[in-house]
Parts: sequence; structure tokens; C-alpha cells
Amino acid sequence: MSKKILIPIVLSLSSLSLFFVYGCQEQRGARDLYVEAVMHSELNEKDQAIAKLNEAVQINKKYSLAYSLLGDLYQEIKDYDKSIAAYEMATQLFPWSFYDFFNLGKVYQGIERFDRAVYAYSRACQLNNNHLEAHFNNAQCFFKLNDFSSALKYALHAEQLDANNVNIQKFLADSFEQNQDYEQAVKYYKRILEHDANNITVMTSLALAYIKTERSEPAMELLNSVIQAEPNNGLAWRYRGYCFLKLEDRDNALASYTRAVQIDQSDWDAHRGLGVAYIFKGLKSDGTVDASMKQRAVEHWNTSVVLKPDQPNVDRLIKLIKGYSD
Repeated sequence: MSKKILIPIVLSLSSLSLFFVYGCQEQRGARDLYVEAVMHSELNEKDQAIAKLNEAVQINKKYSLAYSLLGDLYQEIKDYDKSIAAYEMATQLFPWSFYDFFNLGKVYQGIERFDRAVYAYSRACQLNNNHLEAHFNNAQCFFKLNDFSSALKYALHAEQLDANNVNIQKFLADSFEQNQDYEQAVKYYKRILEHDANNITVMTSLALAYIKTERSEPAMELLNSVIQAEPNNGLAWRYRGYCFLKLEDRDNALASYTRAVQIDQSDWDAHRGLGVAYIFKGLKSDGTVDASMKQRAVEHWNTSVVLKPDQPNVDRLIKLIKGYSD
């Protein structure tokens, strides 16, 4: 081989050798800094650990482990923007990291960026289909986004992973209720009460689910138990008033709604119901309504509108006010 051909080959090999040597040195430098950062982290020296990791990613911008640990440390010191940026880099560099997607979801959930949290958690759930917390957290974030069907999907999977988890059962009950599947809501509320028979919140929620399924009598039994335990539970008195209206018991409906308003003057829904109770109380056999009862009904309806101008079916209520204000 001639010298003219040999010299370029030697030079090329020399350059390639130097490139690999430099690359290996670079990798070792970043790795050594990462190891030092881990040691500082274990000693709770977070600032020193963060400094070492930032040096490491300057040397090797594709060092996913360093970004992952940076995300952890920034999360611990509550610097959430930097934690997110670090986890985002870690997930981009290593898109099969359950750990980083899960923690990215936790940070987004903590700052109430639920739209981003569900993206991260959903990927984490794909990577680990048996992780209870990832599925349940994702369900809670979807609930916050009012996407109740997706919330149910992940919560039901979480229930498969832990069938006896009361928090998951309560979440499922609430989600089914929001999804207007009241029969399923009843099933889960009753299941919770099997383990926690005196849970006032669940008893009240179950009573409402019974009301939604036109079962006033079992609802009334629960509400009476709630009121016996908590005589000043305004919500229970309000629901009780509604049940008595459905049962056409005018006196008890009026008494229950009146008690609800006494307990909480700002309860717009109780004022609205009390107005209806006054109309039923004042209804005569000829179809007319006693003038004093009409006046009281209109007063409470007006109060309801003032307290909650954007309440559901407010137009219908305003028509009632005009119709009974003669």
C-alpha cells in the first residue's frame, strides 16, 4: 500500500480513537457526578446533589437517570416547575420509565394541572398495569376534569387490584353518581356501610342516591338516622323535606325545609324547596293557593335566586315567582 493511501487511513483511525476516548471520559465524568449526587442525596444534602446532577447533564445531555433524580429532588424541595422539566426530559430520553411518568403525574396532580397529570398517569398505567396508585390517581384526576367515564375505567381497574379498598369504593360510588348511574352508586355506598355503618357522609350520599331512584322511604330511614346522630345536619333536613314532598306529607315537608333554612340561611336549595313546601301547604281543594303561603313561597324563592343566580333551572323558578306574585 502506498504512503499516500496509508497516511489518511492512519489519521482517520487516530481521530476515531480520540473520539471514543473522549466519549468514554465524558461518560465517566457524568457517571461520577451522578454517583456523588446520590451520596449527597442520601445524606439529605439536596443542594449539593442538585448541583452535581446539573453538572452531569451539562456533560451528558442524554443522561436520563440524572434527570430522573433531579425530578425527585426538585419535587422534595417543592420546586415543581423544575421538577416537571426534569421528569419531562427523563421521559423523553427513556419513554419506558414507569417511575418517571408516575412521578411526573404526581407533580402535575399536586399543582392541579389535571390535564397534564392524566397524560403522564395514563402512560404510567400502560407501562405497569398492576400499579394500584397510578390507576387510582389517574381516576381522581379524570374526575377533576369531569371525565367521569374515564375516571370509572381507571377506578374499576384499581378495584380489581384491591377489592377491599374503602377509598376506591367511595370514589366509585361518587363517580357512578356523577355519571348518573344511581343503581351502581347505591351498590357501592351500601358496600361501604357494611364496613363503616355509622359513616354520616356515606349515609347521606346513599340517601340522595335513593332519592334519585325514586325510593323515598329507604332514603327517609337513612336521613332520620343521620339527624339522630347530627341534629344540625342541614343537608339531611333538606333531603328529608324533599322526601316528604314526594310522599305528599305537607306538614313534615314544610317543617323539614324550615329546619334546613334555620341551620343554614345561605342554603339556596333549601330556600327553593321551602318555597315549594309553602305552595303545597297552602293548596286548597279548588286549586287555588292561600295568599299568605304564596307570599312566603315567593320570599324564599327570591332569596334562593339572590343566593345562587346561576342555579339549575333558574328560568323556571323565575317564572314561578312571577306566576305567584299576583
